[in-house]
Amino acid sequence: MSQKTFAFFPEAAFGPALNSVGIAQAVERLGHKAVFLSDPGFVGVYEGYGFEAHPVNLSEPMPPEQMAKFWEDFINGHIPNFRKAPIDQIDNYVKECWEAIVDSAKWAQKDLPGILARIQPDVIAVDNVILFPAIKQFGVPWVRIISCSENEIEDDAIPPHLSGMSVDDKEGHAAFRKKFNEVIKPIHEDFNAFLATTGEDPYPLGQFFEASPYLNLLLYPEPVTYDRAEPLDPRRFQYLEGCVRQDDPYEVPAFKRNSDGPLLYISFGSLGAGDTELLKRLISLIGKSRYRALVNVGDYMDAYEDLPDNVIIQSWYPQPSVIPQVDAVIHHGGNNSFTECLYFGKPAIVMAYVWDGHDNAMRVQETGHGFRSDRYDWTDEEMIEKIEACLTDETMAARLRKTSAHMQAANGQEKAARLLTGLVENKA
Repeated sequence: MSQKTFAFFPEAAFGPALNSVGIAQAVERLGHKAVFLSDPGFVGVYEGYGFEAHPVNLSEPMPPEQMAKFWEDFINGHIPNFRKAPIDQIDNYVKECWEAIVDSAKWAQKDLPGILARIQPDVIAVDNVILFPAIKQFGVPWVRIISCSENEIEDDAIPPHLSGMSVDDKEGHAAFRKKFNEVIKPIHEDFNAFLATTGEDPYPLGQFFEASPYLNLLLYPEPVTYDRAEPLDPRRFQYLEGCVRQDDPYEVPAFKRNSDGPLLYISFGSLGAGDTELLKRLISLIGKSRYRALVNVGDYMDAYEDLPDNVIIQSWYPQPSVIPQVDAVIHHGGNNSFTECLYFGKPAIVMAYVWDGHDNAMRVQETGHGFRSDRYDWTDEEMIEKIEACLTDETMAARLRKTSAHMQAANGQEKAARLLTGLVENKA
């Protein structure tokens, strides 16, 4: 087959962006060309991995550094809401996110038709929670990637997306769906009005995207998937078993204290790093323990002084190279952190703050791969107890080894690349 062009359009967050990078690398290993459609602030990320990237305005145009600051300020402004239960975040954080997401679809429609006409992709893969009509209408196979929690594809038998609820809390599921639809209704009506201007049919209340008729790729690994009332059709829905990308190698530095102690990795992602008080509290706890810790503090290096000798901080780590070398991870439930811990068989304590982190935290605990922890309401003794369980629970360790072996045998990147290129072969 002659070289084809595969366009990837992840949302402007490092989780989906880096997941798509991994798939794009595998596509290129098969001899094809991968390009990125990108929020202007992420163009440099894709170019850094050697890909061609085309900026698509998803908001009022502004310099990339200003765009990055916008989302940083947005998250930091919501830190008080991180103390709330997921259902109580619907009318503040979740509502404001959906307003911004709907606006992004409107802005994208201005740029996308011209960009697609220029690059002429043979397949388009979009990792987002909202429909971009121009992609659906371009006339080539389009693929939906679901790198967030699996329940982004709803089913009546499983917890609603973003709820962080147990599978057995049916009453809670109904309450969450009811409040979500009430709060989101005006935003949803606005989105449907926009769809009408593009010739698209309206979506049912609460739905902002649809499954692709061609192919849908879920990042979730099968060992932690939900039992659905209506199983997903494997001809259209495929699990990528984590799809972990390759990154720069990492050598664990020498620690001045606890040089042989269990090694922890702590990260709340690039945006969650703004919660410096929580990270300082964890660092203080580790400083009094037998452990060592590598801590990702993002752009807030200057906020930390007098670090204990068994803690090392950096603004960024090549996470897929770090996690295999640690004994346990404390993270925010982001899709990459969630799947990388499972892929490398590492127990996790998930301290979620927003979005699907809540769902991933509950899923880690319900499936016996780690623990869900409240983000703020915990004592030092409770946190140490969870860490020790991560280090010593043999049943959990055996389950993690089994899940890790399953995921690594699947090779999700190559699987995704084969499925994507198969769309072009089938079309031919």
